[in-house]
Amino acid sequence: MKNAQGAYFRRQKGDEMMSENKKAYYIKVETGEISQSETDSAWDFKIEATDDEVIELRDYFNQNYSTEWMNFFRAHIPFIEYHNDKDNDAYDSTIRKVYEMIYQLGDQEARRHIQSMGILDDTE
Repeated sequence: MKNAQGAYFRRQKGDEMMSENKKAYYIKVETGEISQSETDSAWDFKIEATDDEVIELRDYFNQNYSTEWMNFFRAHIPFIEYHNDKDNDAYDSTIRKVYEMIYQLGDQEARRHIQSMGILDDTE
């Protein structure tokens, strides 16, 4: 779940953590693939996520897929500048959310890699 500032946290009931059934998933950001199989295809990041978290991540990938199509059409209109294009801004915002989720749900290797990319403002 997210708090009001957009940070991810686990639900709590009193002082006890509610148990959440997390499973391992393997993520390929470039293609938007989310798999439970480590060996079926190449992957970039390993995460531990609940079904709801995976659905949220899938939604982000789907949003960017739609935005990519809009960007494709925009690319054929020469008078719209890339740096003044709201569709590109939307894509960038959504891909940042993808990396934030992967950072929060990922293993140490995923976190180190995302930190080295320098794309998130305040990774801890």
